[in-house]
Amino acid sequence: MSDADRDQRPSVLLAFRSAVALNRLLDVLPVFGGDPRIDRWFTVVPGSRFGLDALAALDRSGARVMDFEQARRERFDLILSAGPKGALTSLSGRARALLPHGAGFNKSFGTEGSPGLPSGLDPAFLLSDGEPWADLHGLGHHEQLARLTELCPSAAARAVVVGDPTLDRMRQSVGRRETYRDRLGVGERTLLAVLTTHGAESLLARRPDLPLELALHLPVDDYRVALVVHPNEIGERGSHNLAEQLRPALQAGLLLPSSHQEWASVLVAADAVLTDHGSTALYAAALGRTLVLDGYDGGTELIPGTPMARLLAVAPRFTDTAGLPELLREARVPDPARFAADAFGRPDLALPLLRAELYRLIGLTPPRTPLAPELLPDPVAARPPAPALAVRAEVDGRRVRVERFPVATELPVHHRSAQHGAAGLAEQRSAAVLWRRPGTGRWSAAGWAAHVLDELPGCRVAAALLSRERCLLVHREHGPFALRVPPHRADGRVHRIDPAAAVSAVYAWLVAHRGSAAVGGLPVELDCTVGAVTVRLELRAAGPEELDAEL
Repeated sequence: MSDADRDQRPSVLLAFRSAVALNRLLDVLPVFGGDPRIDRWFTVVPGSRFGLDALAALDRSGARVMDFEQARRERFDLILSAGPKGALTSLSGRARALLPHGAGFNKSFGTEGSPGLPSGLDPAFLLSDGEPWADLHGLGHHEQLARLTELCPSAAARAVVVGDPTLDRMRQSVGRRETYRDRLGVGERTLLAVLTTHGAESLLARRPDLPLELALHLPVDDYRVALVVHPNEIGERGSHNLAEQLRPALQAGLLLPSSHQEWASVLVAADAVLTDHGSTALYAAALGRTLVLDGYDGGTELIPGTPMARLLAVAPRFTDTAGLPELLREARVPDPARFAADAFGRPDLALPLLRAELYRLIGLTPPRTPLAPELLPDPVAARPPAPALAVRAEVDGRRVRVERFPVATELPVHHRSAQHGAAGLAEQRSAAVLWRRPGTGRWSAAGWAAHVLDELPGCRVAAALLSRERCLLVHREHGPFALRVPPHRADGRVHRIDPAAAVSAVYAWLVAHRGSAAVGGLPVELDCTVGAVTVRLELRAAGPEELDAEL
């Protein structure tokens, strides 16, 4: 292709003011995929306090950037924007298209635009010199078209319902749900996504201690908690500063997915969400996730009668962490997807419909290649489990239930458990149960256990976890045991518990039966419940196979 031909290529400028808008445009960009005729540029529209974060997000994307002042001097074949605010009218384009930057138009901010109206439907932003700025409004649902028709009829005359490209990506990625859960280290646990929008009425602003409270008071074998933070909030606080503010919760196991794509992978993987009034909850509802509302009484941003307002009106209310497990089990929104249906139309058609409309504006015939949403990427792998935990144990005869928590929990516990060689020295000294997995092979299991019991006088049990099913457990008073931790098989699935939790169960049983004949009556079987899984442990006297195993 000659330089002259290259200069004649139709040019598309993707203009945005925030990372939220950029992320939406990146979800739409595949409509031009594989077409060498299109010249693509990005520019940041000034005037937003979230502009710096938008620049950082743009840099991470690797997109080709044009300075806004240069963009004002150029004329493009198509200007594509997600959101109508800012100096868009100073850009010159043969055609202009406007998309929502989220799930509908549910909030109004009193400091900008017309009172009570969302910016995406506000004539103050949609009209320029009394005429619609955009040649195309790509809307997500007919409900939005009806509202736009009421508020700005001239803009509605140029509107088309195309659906939601981000939700289409999420729907198509549901087949990778188990992969996402594996990456997040969820296993058999309930993955709870805590959703917080931005601003003074957000969950994180109103209840900044809630992420830590959830992380410290929900059993780690029952739950994983992920905090999904609105990109504008990350931009306002700064990602490093936010991580520092959340450091205790992150150390206790809180997941903090990135604001582009990874949040959507987490929602696909999640079982339930705890949300404020942010519209991200509509995506979770569309996927059928259990929904719980963190109280939004007295807020002014949520517009009555919108899909988000109707959804929150029927959602069960979160009151405290102690009652959350029962709330998630019993208080369900009947068919949450039916409420989200008022926000998302034309399922799985967003990209084909947008391609047809945008190429019509450019004046080109669209490529004939099939067009499908790109699957969401894997989340960043979760950090390894905490090497030290606080353990609650209930012993009823030969039935033991174990719940484990981060060591910083304020809940009463039975004992502490720590991984030898991985936990800090203070955590190892305070642990009644120390355990280790096979490593260098420099120890025999019995030799290592004797060393640990001699080195750390507070330790009552040293356990070598030889495999997922086989352990050597050496009690300071009762001597060595062989412990088998078989899986529980049901409905074609294999359910396992962490053998370190099984060791804590045996220790609690030994404490409860101290001095009784039961301890000496080996072999013995114990029903051990950890999280949602119950397995039958087999405890017997240790033999050479366990004592001489290499660690």
